[in-house]
Parts: sequence; C-alpha cells; structure tokens
Amino acid sequence: MTHMDEEKANLVEVRDLTVTYSPEIGVPIRAVDGVSIDIRQAEVVGILGESGSGKSTLASAMLRLLPPHASCEAGSLTVSGPDLMKLDLMKLSESQLRAIRGRIVSMIPQDPALSLNPVMTVGSQVSEALRAHLPLPAEQRRERVLELLGEVGFGNANACEIYTAYPHQLSGGQRQRIAIAQAVSCRPALLIADEPTSKLDAPLQTEIVALLSRIRKQHGMAILFISHDPALFAGFADRIAVMYAGRIVEVGSSAQIFARPFHPYTQALLRLAKESILALVSSPAPAARARLSAIDGESPNPDQWPPGCRYEPRCSERMEICSRRYPSQFIPEPSRPVNCFKYGE
Repeated sequence: MTHMDEEKANLVEVRDLTVTYSPEIGVPIRAVDGVSIDIRQAEVVGILGESGSGKSTLASAMLRLLPPHASCEAGSLTVSGPDLMKLDLMKLSESQLRAIRGRIVSMIPQDPALSLNPVMTVGSQVSEALRAHLPLPAEQRRERVLELLGEVGFGNANACEIYTAYPHQLSGGQRQRIAIAQAVSCRPALLIADEPTSKLDAPLQTEIVALLSRIRKQHGMAILFISHDPALFAGFADRIAVMYAGRIVEVGSSAQIFARPFHPYTQALLRLAKESILALVSSPAPAARARLSAIDGESPNPDQWPPGCRYEPRCSERMEICSRRYPSQFIPEPSRPVNCFKYGE
C-alpha cells in the first residue's frame, strides 16, 4: 500500500460490532463477536474466511439488514466522507436507513437469481433503484440504465436487448452483472460485495472481479469484498481481514497476507488454496476436485464459544495457554494486528 493510501481518511469505522441470533427454539447464537474494522475512501478491503465464519452476517449488519430474530449491537458504526456528514448507522431510523442504502452504501447480493424480481424486466428493476434516490424523468432514467448496462459489460446493441429481458432469460453471469448495475447505479461511496462470484465458474469469477476493479477505479468507490477464496483477492484487495468463528483474527495488506501470513488459520487457508490451484492445473476433472483436502476439524459451535482461542482445536501449533483464554491483539509488525499467542502473552 502506498503512503498516499495510508493517509486517506476512513470512510467506514466499525467498533465492537456484535450480532446475536435468538431462534424460537434453542439458545442464542453470537455470529459476529466484537468486530472492529475500518475502510478507507476508495479502498478495497477483503473479508476472508470459511463458510460460517460470520462474513455475510457482518455485511448485513453494516446495512442493518438482519432478520427480525437477530439483534445488533455496536460501539459505533459510522460512515463519513468529503461529501458526507458523519452518520452513525446504529442510531438511524428505518426511514433514514432507506435513504442511505443504495445511495451511500450498497450491496451486491450473493445470489442474484433470488434477489432479482422474476416478473420485472431488467430495465425496470435497475430503473427502480435509480428512482428510489435520484429525481430523474423517465427518459433520463432509461438512458442512465442503458449506460449502466454498458458499464457492466453489455455492448450498446446487447444493452437494449438486455434492458427488455427478464431474469430467467439470462445466464448466471449476466444476472450477476445486472445485480452489480443495480448496486452501483447511484454511485455509492461503499459497495459491499457478498460472495458475488460464489455461483459462477472460474472464468466468470475472474471477469466479475475485473469488472469490480474497473468500476472502483472509474468511480473511486470503496469496496468491501467478501469471499472464502483467497485467490480472488490477489491483485484486487488493498487489505485483507481474516475472519474465523465470528472474530477477525488477522489484518494486513494483500501483499503482506500472501507473502507472510501470521495466523495459523490464514496459513492453512492459503496453503489449501495453493493446493487446489495446483490440483486443478494438473487434473481439472471433477474427480480431482473431489480429492482436495480441507482444514482438519470443524469450526466451534457458535452457541457455545470455547473460552480460549477458537481455532485451537484445529491448530497444529497450539499451546497450553491457547485453550485457557482468547489471545489479545498483538502487532508484530506495523499495521499487522493478529490474535495469536505465537506473538505474545
């Protein structure tokens, strides 16, 4: 990261965010547990972790889009910038939040097939996102939608065809591009991309990440990019926060994380990613993919977190102290916080 990047002001500051699900049957589950994270203006921050680590819950909490049985608490959850007054999203009413969502902070859903309305044309759906925030006449909205379709990869002639199409007439990659067009239609300051490539094959994943990178550079928006695949962050994310069992366990620049990961969990994720790539290169058949290894053990049950390090049962470097208490945050190098007893007690 350049010196200029380090001097950029924070766009988003999250402090001590906790999300608890309280089902009708069973005990409460703390899915996100005291998470703090900053996102600078025009920065791409990656959230890396396995399924169930709390990544998507964190994203939904930042937009206050949690289900009724979830409670969200935070010291603060603020958005601010050169053209924005400082807003604490935890203190806003639902009507105030509706004015924020899509205009200042927007989200690309994990599965556009579920988020797009099957009985509305693409043009109508993207136009609705504009109409919610921008007072444009109908003809200008149509022109803006066609422009957006061009931005996300549909050529001029193709854009007109896509405009009148219904979601079921489009491929998975095309639907994801429509979801991106909706999310960036009002030029938000922060774009949250929640596993936007999880339903796509590898070539389409690369295309979508390249598209997001191009949009980020063109409009200067910050991106919070969530994925379980470390390879998608390479050359795209400025910083990476590694999340495990509801907590962030390590943060560093993308280059630092890939070159020298500190936390044993991060090391395991990157090792498995490398093994997966090598296996697919040597034998791309489905049988080879089925033989790929995984991290030994399972994540702890979120309805009863253990008192010590939550990765300890799966860690090959665990020590006696790891089972007794959760490690404090240590900073072995500047701007490299990590929660692991390997770096102090």
